[in-house]
Formats: sequence, structure tokens, C-alpha cells
Amino acid sequence: MTDHNTNTTMKNKFAYLLLLPLLIACGGGEQSIDDLIAAGDTDAITQRKTELLNEKKELEVEISSIEKYLNDNTEQKEGSLVSVEKLTDTLFNHYIELQGSVDTKQNITLMAETAGVLTNVYVTEGQRVSKGQRLAKIDDGGIAQQIEQMKVQAQLAKTTFERQKRLWDQNIGSEIQYLQAKANYEAQQSAIRSMQQQLAKSVVTAPFSGVIDNVITEQGNVVSPGMTELFRLVNLSDMYIEVEVPETYIASVNEGTQVVINFPVLNETSISKVRQSSSFINPANRSFKIEVPVKNPAGNVKPNLTAKLKINDYTSKNAILVPLSVISENQDGEQYVMVASNLSQGEEFNEAVAKRKLIKTGKTSDNMIEVTEGLATGDLIIVEGARSVKEDQKIRIKA
Repeated sequence: MTDHNTNTTMKNKFAYLLLLPLLIACGGGEQSIDDLIAAGDTDAITQRKTELLNEKKELEVEISSIEKYLNDNTEQKEGSLVSVEKLTDTLFNHYIELQGSVDTKQNITLMAETAGVLTNVYVTEGQRVSKGQRLAKIDDGGIAQQIEQMKVQAQLAKTTFERQKRLWDQNIGSEIQYLQAKANYEAQQSAIRSMQQQLAKSVVTAPFSGVIDNVITEQGNVVSPGMTELFRLVNLSDMYIEVEVPETYIASVNEGTQVVINFPVLNETSISKVRQSSSFINPANRSFKIEVPVKNPAGNVKPNLTAKLKINDYTSKNAILVPLSVISENQDGEQYVMVASNLSQGEEFNEAVAKRKLIKTGKTSDNMIEVTEGLATGDLIIVEGARSVKEDQKIRIKA
């Protein structure tokens, strides 16, 4: 009965406020605005303006109070309309994202090791070669002929040494003759080996299997040792990415850590693992290096190709995740979410009461955040309308 009387009184008051401007305009014996303007009484007009402004302010205050009363009572009666999400545990993988470029340990430029004319080039660009295969020949400048002459002299030295040795074994001849013959023979052998090493430098061979990426010097050119580049040899079967990781992840990124590699240019993604983790932290940028091998079955991945890495630094098998948008903070800086409690079935909607739950959070990923404390599986968190409801407020849940 009291509620009915209160509502009736408020309605009568609201009607009176709506009619008040009309009553003021009609006058009750007072001169109208038109009459005052026609009379040209500036003081009276100014006074009437002040009276009307004061009345306007009083009306606005009254209307604001009425609207607040109606809004509050309607909300309590019907309840705010919200949507909820039932929490379940799920596998949660957190990644740190970095960018690097592809490299290979077998990507070298072959240089000339001896001076001379490049007399023969046996390979072409794009050709696949095997380890030890002949790639080119440099004029040896007569070293091969010198070796043949030295072999003749070495044979004579060998014969002389063997003869002196037989005599020495029979206690014939002097020891100095035997030692001189031995030293001469060994010197000839050493000289031949040295010349053969020089001759070997005139033949350019592949140090490993791979592809001739570039023939830099053409046949017939004069080359110099350590200065003239001959070929670029690349092996695409042992590719890797080296990136620098901030030191804050040194405990969570180690050998064996899973890495998702994406090549934007190729629109390809592959899974790998950290092959090597540096034990040294760079003092300049407080980071450490990791090496991640790259699979390249199709041969599309090339050195210096840009790659985006997602390194799995954290995994939880039974994580509770909520959208970042539903989390709020109180005046003490504590995080909380609103949940639906005391759920009951209405005529068209599930009816409940909004409750605030303090939470602690962990890592984020894709607009979701892990809740480490405060929520459990089966809780109904308010998603749509989470920031507009209050503690103990009645709510209606969308079907």
C-alpha cells in the first residue's frame, strides 16, 4: 500500500512539474512577456528572466530526481539483461613473438688459394655438387713439372740412402755419410709434399655438398690468393634462425622449447624446437641468443628470408581463461569480475544476482587472460554488461 501511495504522489508531482511552465506563462495576474516587451520596461524584463531561469533550474533538479527514481525502481523490478559464459579448464600455451632471418652454416664464398689464370670452370650457376667435386682449375705455373723433376732427384736420393744404410749395417763406411744420405732423402720427400700441396691449391673443390649459387669469376681471368672470389656455394639442407631473446625469459626458453615458425612471404608455417641456447647474456641489450633449426623439404626457404617466431615460454594444461574486457579494478587496484549467482528460472529469462569476485591473473594471449586465483570451473562470468552491473544487483541472463 505504501508503494502505491508513493508512486501516486510521484506521478502527481511529475504532472504538476510538466504543467508548471504553462501556469507561469498564463500568468495568474502577472504581465505576460509580450506585455513587458511592449512596455519596454528593461528592469522588469530582466527580473522576469531571472525568475524564469531559477524556475528552470528547479525543474531540472526535480526531473533528474524523478528519472533516477524511475530508473532505479525499473531496474530492480526487471533486472539488467546480460550474457554469461560458463568457465571450463583448457590447455593454454603462451608465446613470445620475435622476428629473425634464416641463415645456414654452409653458405660460403670460395676464394682462390693460388695465383694464376683460371683455366677451367667445370660448373654452372644452380648446379648441385657433391663434397670434393672439382669446380675449377687454376694454372699451376709449372709446379706439376717441377714435381716430376723432384721425384727423379728423390729416387736418386733414395737409392743412395739405401746403399749407405746397407754399408752402415755391415759396419762399412762412415756414420756421417750414412746420416747425410738419410737427410738428403728425407729433404727431397718433404720438398715433394710441399710442392704437391701447392699444386692441390690450383684445383678448386667443393668443401661440402650444395648448390653453386653464383659463379663470380669467369674462365680466363687472372686470380689472386685470398682476394679473388670464385664461387658462392650454399647448402639449403641445414637452415636455422638465430634470434636474441630478452633475459627475462632465460628460465623459460631453453633447448627443446617449442617454436612456431611463420614465413609471411611464403605463407608457410612449421613447428620446430630450440636447438641451442646461449649461456652468455649480451650486456648491451640484456638478451641471449637461441638457434632454431628450419625444415626445408621443398627448398623454398632461402638464406636471409624473414621469419616470425612464436616461442612457447609457458604452458598450463588446466587453465581458466576469461576475456580481458570483463576484468575491472577497484579503488585498491585489485582485479575482479562479475559472476551470476543464485540462478533461478523465470518466465522468459534465467534470473540471478550479480556478485563480484576478486581474482589474480597470469599471462595474456589473443585478448584472453589466465585467471590463477578466484575462479573455478563452472562459474558463470558476466560477459556482456559486465561493467554496468553492480554488486547484489538483480540480472536477467540472455538465453
